[in-house]
Amino acid sequence: MQKTVKKKKWIMDRMLPGDYVIYAILFFCALICLLPVWNVVCISFSNASAAMAGEVGFWPVRPTLASYEELLSDSQFLRSFSVSVLRVILGTSMSMILMFFMAYPLSKSPHEFPWRNFYMWFIVITMLFSGGLIPTYMVVTKLGMRNTIWALTVPGAVSTYNTILMMNYFRGIPKELSESAAIDGATPIKTLFYIFLPVSVPVTATLTLFCGLWHWNDYFQAMIYIDKVADYPVMTYIRSLSFDPSKLNGLPAEELRRRAEMGSATFNAAKVVVAMVPVLCIYPFVQKYFVKGIMLGSVKG
Repeated sequence: MQKTVKKKKWIMDRMLPGDYVIYAILFFCALICLLPVWNVVCISFSNASAAMAGEVGFWPVRPTLASYEELLSDSQFLRSFSVSVLRVILGTSMSMILMFFMAYPLSKSPHEFPWRNFYMWFIVITMLFSGGLIPTYMVVTKLGMRNTIWALTVPGAVSTYNTILMMNYFRGIPKELSESAAIDGATPIKTLFYIFLPVSVPVTATLTLFCGLWHWNDYFQAMIYIDKVADYPVMTYIRSLSFDPSKLNGLPAEELRRRAEMGSATFNAAKVVVAMVPVLCIYPFVQKYFVKGIMLGSVKG
């Protein structure tokens, strides 16, 4: 603790006046990014009439939990949440495994892997030209993956951009490590698992975050490949939700009072907050690797 305090004091003593200006600009930029998010959170906790009248700023007006009670009491929401968790686990694991096995041989020189340039051009072409939605839909349908979790994970299992980032990171690892492993009798697979993977934590954490966020935030795939609402992931499901005042007829007085506190603005804000909470819980654990992984994976060609 004492060493940390001394280190911070040493940093403060070495700061120039221009550094304070830079920190002030960065703090202002951070506020610009955070205040809209905080405003959405405040709207989700506010009364419907206050939200519709535009009275909500950066503090809830006549606070209520009606929108969250409506959302979290829905059994289908909990089922869709579990579908999204399963999708993130399966999709991210599949993507990372495939990217590891693609990036490792592509990081070798043409002398070590003669077909390296051919496969590299083949991969880069997919970044420029896409088969399109209709051919992809036809392939998924012919393979019998519609209305299954595989329709949400297999089509986007390999990201060319992420693969190139990992490949460039592997190319930055000193060749002496793999050469030493080869001298000791290690096979290429053992070299990958025992040499490359342990030193690739920054890029692994970064790309895991990328893949997980994509699977969590995507709603369009399920709209195409999933017919039953019961099998929707959470993003697709909450997108389909809406506050319908016509359904208020015949409800008990207590339920009517609770629904009166909830309007479309507060309900939509609550959906946004619930959707981003899991990401906010995971991001702090991997953010320290984020910049390092991207920089190290993008400096080599």
